[in-house]
Amino acid sequence: MPIRLKDTMPVVDRLEQENIFVMTRERAIHQDIRELKIGIVNLMPNKETTELQLLRMLSNSPLQLEITFIQMATHRYKYTAASYLDAYYRRFDEVEQERFDGLIITGAPVEQLEFEQVDYWRELCAIMDWSRTHVTSSLHICWAAQAGLYYHYGVGKYPLEKKLSGVYLHRLEAPSHTLVRGFDDEFYAPHSRYTGVCTPALEAQDSLRVLARSEAAGPYLISSRDGSQVFVLGHPEYDAETLGQEYQRDLGLHREPALPENYFEGDDPQGRPRMRWRSHGNLLFSNWLNYFVYQVTPYDLEHL
Repeated sequence: MPIRLKDTMPVVDRLEQENIFVMTRERAIHQDIRELKIGIVNLMPNKETTELQLLRMLSNSPLQLEITFIQMATHRYKYTAASYLDAYYRRFDEVEQERFDGLIITGAPVEQLEFEQVDYWRELCAIMDWSRTHVTSSLHICWAAQAGLYYHYGVGKYPLEKKLSGVYLHRLEAPSHTLVRGFDDEFYAPHSRYTGVCTPALEAQDSLRVLARSEAAGPYLISSRDGSQVFVLGHPEYDAETLGQEYQRDLGLHREPALPENYFEGDDPQGRPRMRWRSHGNLLFSNWLNYFVYQVTPYDLEHL
């Protein structure tokens, strides 16, 4: 799939080195097709790393995508220069009159705060409310999945006894659902969070369906009945090294983190991480783009 980005965006060089097709604007406008407009609300601290992870996942499709990265105007970013955000990101107030085929909202390292304590919570609520009428389907990842379940359905979260970190086995609960088409009955996915969702409140929602869960990590993949909202309570976009990098970061902060489970060979932090979720992650993003976005979005987005 050709990804359309600003030619000067730093992540472009890395994508091209990985043999991922990035299309220039000039070439795109000469193709007689309509690209899908995908917005990405990137809440993660390391913007470029998350950009690369998500664009890898989105690249495994024959569809042409126009990517718009969205920043939170009500948040002061500590790890990303304002000049970078101004050059490659747009504020919500700059896009709220537009319509998008798909929207991705990433996780964020704020799950130990109450939702209302997050400094950009009101702005995120405005984005989630806007997505109901301006986006065909929205994909929420990790903390954003918890935030979306809370905002849209009143499903709360609770603190875990210790951080859930590792790669866990999951089982399908709805194998005939289009979002998991082609999935194995069992598959692995990484998790990295301090909170879980209130399962009874989740399962009491008739408009939601749990598609996959883990005995160790709980509900993982949830969809609204109409497919307009998808919630992923893990990190299928993570690189092989990400959990290890988070572990080393927490060690440096003297948090005494537990070793990520089922991750390092021989449970040795000096060992090589075992990447066991790449195929599932690629298939999840491809299915979402195809069945929940491309197959149902109107050709003229004004008819959304």
